[in-house]
Amino acid sequence: MKNIKKIIPYLIIIVTVVLIRTFFVTPVAVQGKSMYPNLEPKQILILEKINKNFKRFDVVVLKIGNDKLVKRIIALPGEHIKYVDDKLYINQKIVKENFVKNTKTDDFDLTEFGYDKLPKNTYFVMGDNRGNSLDSRVFGPVEKKDFIGKTIFSIFPIRRIGTIKK
Repeated sequence: MKNIKKIIPYLIIIVTVVLIRTFFVTPVAVQGKSMYPNLEPKQILILEKINKNFKRFDVVVLKIGNDKLVKRIIALPGEHIKYVDDKLYINQKIVKENFVKNTKTDDFDLTEFGYDKLPKNTYFVMGDNRGNSLDSRVFGPVEKKDFIGKTIFSIFPIRRIGTIKK
């Protein structure tokens, strides 16, 4: 009986950590260079799982097949997206992307995927390193149910500690 009383605090700690990681926040590592230079390979981010209120330019983690991908939300449900001459158009209006550096985005239009506007609960995601990113231009729009969460903070490497910039 004495041994069980000694173990209970440790069990409570373990259960608490598991619950927090399962339902609230968890670390996630960036794989590959699709978000470079804003995020680098092996950079560790904190992923918030509980807030499902996604906005344009949020950096999210999504599940595509067996892969977990880190991407940026570019277009929201009900919007039309296209790129012409390296400029982003949402519903025919130019939208500035301050996070894209030294990379070119090839022309394309959402109609290439058979949509005039993104369906309800569907988003268009892209990597910041447009020439080296497997994203919605390849696999199409992503449903909200495929999002694991959005990144809120970088914890490693130390020189990258801080909030994720939009």
